[in-house]
Amino acid sequence: MLTKSFEPNTKTFNNLIKHAVSPRPICFASTIDKDGNVNLSPFSFFNLMGQNPPICVFSPLRKMRDGSTKHTLDNILEHSECVINIVDYNIVQQQSLASVEYPKGVNEFEKAGLTAIPSEIVKPPRVAESPFQLECKVRDVISITNEPGAANLIIAEIVRIHVREELLDENENVSPYDLDLVARLGDDFYSRLIPESIFEVAKPTRTIGLGIDNLPTEVKNSKFLTGNNLGQLGNVETLPTDEMVEKFKHQLEERLDLEKFKPIEVRHQVVAKLLEQGDVNSAWFWLLMKI
Repeated sequence: MLTKSFEPNTKTFNNLIKHAVSPRPICFASTIDKDGNVNLSPFSFFNLMGQNPPICVFSPLRKMRDGSTKHTLDNILEHSECVINIVDYNIVQQQSLASVEYPKGVNEFEKAGLTAIPSEIVKPPRVAESPFQLECKVRDVISITNEPGAANLIIAEIVRIHVREELLDENENVSPYDLDLVARLGDDFYSRLIPESIFEVAKPTRTIGLGIDNLPTEVKNSKFLTGNNLGQLGNVETLPTDEMVEKFKHQLEERLDLEKFKPIEVRHQVVAKLLEQGDVNSAWFWLLMKI
């Protein structure tokens, strides 16, 4: 595959990198200055970085125009607390409106029509409409340079999380199918976490997988199995026994004319469909079955 290379600090690079590192969750940060004035602003250079203690990191970049700092960073340097309000589809347009560079002292909660509610541990208010609100104490701020577009890494420890009650099941878990979260892409594009876009991948830490290198050569070289398919097959710890494969074959013989599946190419097409459905065990039975 051919590639084309680009150097940093060019317009093309700055555009491409935001497409490459995406989707990015949105940190909708509420802060206050030393006088208690509230600011609310979104940042997509953001993620969860640790669990013990729970740490989020987000970065209000210096303004590209003149290298000046944003109100969020200024506020945090004056009062080292914030609330990270997670953005769902219901408030995505209001979140965008809050990103406008209003003059200092303007309350973005009011401009964006969002409801400010008191936090329990920190002083900045929460966004009532947000499905998750993370009260945070800032542990450190790391400024990279004073140049336009430079990062200012705000390392924030989560001291309390608030979750919209209707999202919690009887075990106090949430389902990604119910969240309707959004994330930032490049340019003006966003993505939406809808049921059709959600899928599962088995965690390899649950087993010590065989690895693609240990798959049969005819499987690795198959025209019908993708790299994802091979990854699924290589993630099993042990293969089915001969007895298990024979039992599976006997059950199939009661329903199918297996002679139709004698060509390896035909079986690989069946295997690809089974892997699409997440049925790795049956896929291996078809691969190991002698017809």
